[in-house]
Amino acid sequence: MSFKTPDLLDNNEDKVRDGSLRVVAPMFRSYGGRPEFSGQIVTLKLFEDNSLVRELLAGSGDGKVLLIDGGGSLRCALVGDQLAILAHKNQWEGIVVYGCIRDSGDIGQIDIGVRALATHPLKSVKKGVGERDLAVSFGGVTFRPGEWIYADGDGVIVSDQPLT
Repeated sequence: MSFKTPDLLDNNEDKVRDGSLRVVAPMFRSYGGRPEFSGQIVTLKLFEDNSLVRELLAGSGDGKVLLIDGGGSLRCALVGDQLAILAHKNQWEGIVVYGCIRDSGDIGQIDIGVRALATHPLKSVKKGVGERDLAVSFGGVTFRPGEWIYADGDGVIVSDQPLT
């Protein structure tokens, strides 16, 4: 699906007013090889431990975007090139990380959308700690599993329903 977030917002002003369509604060940088992406949200909440990220990306991601609430940590990376390759292989549309990624140059060559706060060369620990499929909040928005996310060069928006 080709889209522009400004057009989606313009075409759905009633949903913006009622709160079912929300705009995420402009805090993310684009790192993936796909400049725009959209899909149904799958959530993870974790802190400096990406064990569950690998587990989730190993499954089918057809039409889905993994949204990782990493607590905004800038002390290590939660996604690297191997996880981005795995996500691409399993047909995930994109990954949004409220935290850091690494291997940004390589990730930029992979056909997947990736947004993150920054890069960091240190990998995370692996203790298997975290939660999935729960509502998470950052950037002025609450993200719920099953909602829809749209990201392009103008920003990131979230909707209760798919947009046209």
